[in-house]
Amino acid sequence: MNGNHSTHSTDCIERNDTVFKNLTDQEKEKLREEKNCRLYKKGAEIYHESSRTNGMYCINSGVVKIYKTGIDGREQIVYFAKPGDIIGYRSILSGDLACSSAKALQDSELCFIPGDLLISLIRSNGDFALDVLQQSCKELGEANSYITDIAQKTVRERLAEVLIKLKDNFGVNENNELGISLTREELANIVGTATESVIRLLSEFKQDELIDLKGRKIKILDTKKLEKISNAFG
Repeated sequence: MNGNHSTHSTDCIERNDTVFKNLTDQEKEKLREEKNCRLYKKGAEIYHESSRTNGMYCINSGVVKIYKTGIDGREQIVYFAKPGDIIGYRSILSGDLACSSAKALQDSELCFIPGDLLISLIRSNGDFALDVLQQSCKELGEANSYITDIAQKTVRERLAEVLIKLKDNFGVNENNELGISLTREELANIVGTATESVIRLLSEFKQDELIDLKGRKIKILDTKKLEKISNAFG
């Protein structure tokens, strides 16, 4: 694992919105004893596609991008993991190599949890096992929706939908700007298109007064019209 030992830890297992919420106090204490928290600088790789992982990660702070790499070396961003999320656990459950890569989008603190401990908790705590299963099903559902979008929606519709989802997942600041800062290339890697297409469409959205742009910052001006374009509820 690349990264620096953390000097502080916002304990992700204490959050009420994670898969750890139904662990007993004794099980949480076991987790605290065995987890290893590290700070990953922006751009640091956490694990790589097709590598053998021996544990999973819980995100304490920051944002991590989960992506796959195409034949041409181009990244396809699958989703962004944020505080409270777990990543890398499916490889432990399936025994397969990692099916995606993970990289810190910003300075992030992650806790590594050994795979044998994860399996032990699943076997001993049915509620925890169900929470992990529900998390896996949620991710599978999102992946299925993405496949459908790629097949049936235009790039314009997909970009509008991505902007709405980013707003829902990361919120906006006091200036109504998205709470996550992405490059145009990263946006294109989520939408599944060329960077030039995203630049052109963002300009069109700005001309139509749906958004405003200031560098990487994107301000949402008309959510309802973006939802209509995305065909999210059609």
